[in-house]
Amino acid sequence: MTLAALLALADSRLPAGGHAHSAGTEQAVLDGYVRDEASLGTLLRRRLLTAGVVAAHLAAAACSAPGAEQLRALDGEAEVRLLAPAAREASRAQGRGLVRVASVAWPSAAWAALGQVARAPHHPLAVGVAAAAGGGSPRDAALVALYLTGTAPATAAARLLGLDPVTVAAVLASLGPLQDALAAAAAGAVARGEEPPAESDPLSDLLVTRHAPRQDKLFAS
Repeated sequence: MTLAALLALADSRLPAGGHAHSAGTEQAVLDGYVRDEASLGTLLRRRLLTAGVVAAHLAAAACSAPGAEQLRALDGEAEVRLLAPAAREASRAQGRGLVRVASVAWPSAAWAALGQVARAPHHPLAVGVAAAAGGGSPRDAALVALYLTGTAPATAAARLLGLDPVTVAAVLASLGPLQDALAAAAAGAVARGEEPPAESDPLSDLLVTRHAPRQDKLFAS
């Protein structure tokens, strides 16, 4: 995968629907957990070390073995690791959107294999197959999954709180070394045949669950 293709996959302007999701950040703002750039940085680090770690492993595994049988097993692993129904729905919605776009950008037989798993696969699986289709490595897939774990909350917080986009970008950039380390660890774990991790964040589950029934929400999740 060329650097340009990798950046395109991680670009929030990619019409896969990620811009419509905040991963519970909208509720975190309403409840006062996120108030400024510092508290946003805390939330992003927390997400990277929980949901991000899981997504990175699943994306790397999907990139490493994009066959129907392996993808079906990974989809099940993703399902049981998303405890909140709203989180599962958001993951599949973004997965469906990414498949729609990336399968046009990077044609591959792997998309047909993923289509045998579910009409709307979980988002990390779509990231992994997209990376494989573009000639990327499992580490590339893991890094994109981690990057996407942070961009949705960061973008949402900037919009909801009117934060300085430059400062928000600096917060994201400061997490780059952590993302690199986690991506390398995920790719290594997949290469060793380890099971996906099961890190979770009860606060994140609570936020997306409280957010789901709201009628006045700006974001879908």
